[in-house]
Amino acid sequence: QLQLVESGGGLVQPGGSLTLSCAASGATLNYYHIGWFRQAPGKEREGVSCISRGDGTTSYADAVKGRFTISREQNTIYLHMNNLKSEDTAVYFCAADFALLRHCVLSPQYGTWGQGTHVTVSS
Repeated sequence: QLQLVESGGGLVQPGGSLTLSCAASGATLNYYHIGWFRQAPGKEREGVSCISRGDGTTSYADAVKGRFTISREQNTIYLHMNNLKSEDTAVYFCAADFALLRHCVLSPQYGTWGQGTHVTVSS
């Protein structure tokens, strides 16, 4: 059974960088798309980025495009966050979607979720 555990969250200053990790266990990721989502205080959960199985096609929300990078190494998915803004403050979740589509989408309809890791961007 696939399990996901996020780590790497914390307090960072505006303009700083932070890398989140999503460790997968219990199953291979070969058949899954992986997405990063976030939920800011008082806001709905939104898609941030995802990476597709197979060809590794990626997708980014407009709000993070050019600042965030998603990558994959074996059983771990990373979200590299640069030039962080206060608006990036949120609980960040990784999620796995059994790949019925060829490429990932930033939809909340993923089947397996981690517990989340907090990111606070503040001076």
